Amino acid sequence: MPNIALLGCGGFIGSHFLDAFLADPDVRVEGWDWTPAKIMGHLGRPNFRFHPGNIYGQADLEERLSGCDVVVSLAAICNPSQYNTKALDVIDSNFIQARLIADACARLGKWLIQFSTSEVYGQTLAHWATADGQGNGDPALYEMDEEETPLLLGPVASQRWSYACAKQLLERWIYALHKEKGLDFTIVRPFNFLGPRMDFLPGREGEGLPRVLACFTSALLDRKPLPLVDGGSARRTFLAVEEAVEALRLMIAKPAMARNRIFNLGNPANETTIRGLAELMRRTAAEITGDPGYHDLPLTDVSALEFYGEGYADSDRRMPRIDKALNLLDWRPSMGLPEILRRTLEDAFRTHGPVRL
Repeated sequence: MPNIALLGCGGFIGSHFLDAFLADPDVRVEGWDWTPAKIMGHLGRPNFRFHPGNIYGQADLEERLSGCDVVVSLAAICNPSQYNTKALDVIDSNFIQARLIADACARLGKWLIQFSTSEVYGQTLAHWATADGQGNGDPALYEMDEEETPLLLGPVASQRWSYACAKQLLERWIYALHKEKGLDFTIVRPFNFLGPRMDFLPGREGEGLPRVLACFTSALLDRKPLPLVDGGSARRTFLAVEEAVEALRLMIAKPAMARNRIFNLGNPANETTIRGLAELMRRTAAEITGDPGYHDLPLTDVSALEFYGEGYADSDRRMPRIDKALNLLDWRPSMGLPEILRRTLEDAFRTHGPVRL
C-alpha cells in the first residue's frame, strides 16, 4: 500500500480509514484535521504524522503532499444546519478551498481520491416527473447511477443546496483537471455511512442541528422526542462505515480499476424512511440498554422551516446503483441496518451515557 495523505483524518469517517491504514506497518500516513480527539491512540506512531489546524492554511501542505502517492480528501463542512444559515462558509470550504487541494494534486502528479456526497444528485426524477413523486415503481426514475442520472438541485433561494452545489462544482473542477491537466482522480459519493465515533452529537461533540442519525442518537441519550422533519417520509439507504473502509482499501489496491472513475458507495438493501429509522433506533436502544422505556419516546412531526429555518429543502430519496463498485472493485456490502444501528448505538451509549454498556 502506498504512502497516503489523509485530509480529515480525525473525523468520524477519517478515523476509521486511519485505523485501517495504520494496521499495516509499511504504510506511512500524513494526516490533517482540527482535532486528534478520535485518534489519540495513533499519535506518536512512527508511521503517522499529524498536522493540526486548518488544512488549507498550512504553508507546508504542498510539500507534505509531494511525499505521498495518493491523497484522500475528506475535508469539508458537512453539517446540514449550516447549509442554509452559513452558505458562504459552506461554499468556501467545499469548493473554493477544496479546489486548492485538487490543483496541488494536478501540479504534483498525485492521485486524488475525493469524497463528495450523494447529495449532488439532488431530488429524484420521480420527484420532478410523476404526480405522486414516487416514480410509479420505475427504478429509472429514482435509482442514482454515476454515469447517467442527472443532478437535479433546487432553486437558488433554497440555500440548503449550497453544500450539494459546491460539491458538484468540485467534482466538475476535478474532472476538468483530469481532461486538461492529466489529474488522476477517483470521486466517491457516500450514501449515509454509519458506525461508531459519529460526529456532531449536539452538546457532546459540537452544536447545532446535525445529520439525522446524530440527531436521533442525541434524542435517545437525552430521552427526548425524536423529531421527524416533514413527517419523516424521505427515504435513505445506510452503509456500515467498516464496509466503506473496505471499499477504499480496494480502490487503493486496484488503481487501474479505480482511477478516473466515480463510485457510489451505499447499500440499497438498507433503505428505509426516516420515520422507519427512528422507530428502529428506539427499538435498538431498548434492546441494548434493557430499558423498555425507549419504546415510548415520542416521534414528533416538525416542519423543515421550523427545524432548519428559511431556505431549507431536502432530497426525497437516495437509492444508489452500486454496479460499478461491485464489478470493478469486487466490493460487496452485506451488513444489515439493524446490526449497523446496534453497533453505532452501543458505542454512543458506552461513550456518552446515560447507560454505560
